[in-house]
Amino acid sequence: MEKPCILTKTLGAPGSIYKCFEPCIDKHFTIIPYERFVQRKEDFAAKIQAVFSWGPNINVDRDLLQSLPNLKAVINGGVGVDHLDIPLINSFGVKVSNTPHVVDNATADIGMSLMLASARKIIEGQHFSKFRESDDFPESTMGTDVSGATLGIIGMGRIGYKIAKRAQGFDMKILYHNRNRRPENEERAVGATYCASMTELLQRSDFVMVVVNLSPQTHKLISAKEFAMMRPNSTFINISRGLVVDQDALVDALLKKMIRAAALDVTYPEPLPRDHPLLSFPNVIVMPHIGTHTLETSQLMVERMVTNALAILNEGQLPDEVKA
Repeated sequence: MEKPCILTKTLGAPGSIYKCFEPCIDKHFTIIPYERFVQRKEDFAAKIQAVFSWGPNINVDRDLLQSLPNLKAVINGGVGVDHLDIPLINSFGVKVSNTPHVVDNATADIGMSLMLASARKIIEGQHFSKFRESDDFPESTMGTDVSGATLGIIGMGRIGYKIAKRAQGFDMKILYHNRNRRPENEERAVGATYCASMTELLQRSDFVMVVVNLSPQTHKLISAKEFAMMRPNSTFINISRGLVVDQDALVDALLKKMIRAAALDVTYPEPLPRDHPLLSFPNVIVMPHIGTHTLETSQLMVERMVTNALAILNEGQLPDEVKA
């Protein structure tokens, strides 16, 4: 029986699904590389029933949608779908899915990693070991304690809650701000205190970690006003989306020493230009959006993409559908 066809960027190419995951996809689908499709649309267009999107590696625009008459779904790897125009895609009768849950642990881990690396100046220590000119530690290499400090989590969804569970192991005082308050038993389980106002959280936290989805409501959620509320000895950590933060305001806050440090897994654009001001601060860690970038989590993401695609093609249902 002929396998259904899916469109994706050539596996192993920059910005694509890694080649090592090809067997997982190839077992169920015939893979049409996007680069080949562009050259021979007339041969493949009618066969393609799903697009596998690994971040913004394929521009699912009106032209592409019009060229795929039998397309049923755009299957996204990862949770964030802000690079997809869902209303436009749905207007063609095409559904969109993502891969929730499987990314939660890895993303929570990167949040804790950034907090620890910034607090204990791990990168500075590495640079000292490699490039030192003397054996004396300068005063500037002293870090700050995580244990016993106050962590403010903005966004207490699945990932935020997992971060709270991890922070509990460091005896941290945990504050959180969320659109909806969690049940009291869930708060007690991780020792978290709800802040109805984000202002209260910002003013009381030693570490502020942002874990929200990008939406019109959260676009530049953290700007100059919010940085002005934070403690001068506080650290700002972003593992959500770059556009949740006004980066110019963050640069200004760092220049004016309104906050102690920042640690970012996400920026805009990604990656940052090499001459961007954020890359010049010794107290700022910038990662290239690697929150889910582990072998195990990537494998789970690809497997979930396959599950979603098989479901929509065989049953007409999409387990992880994302609606506009």
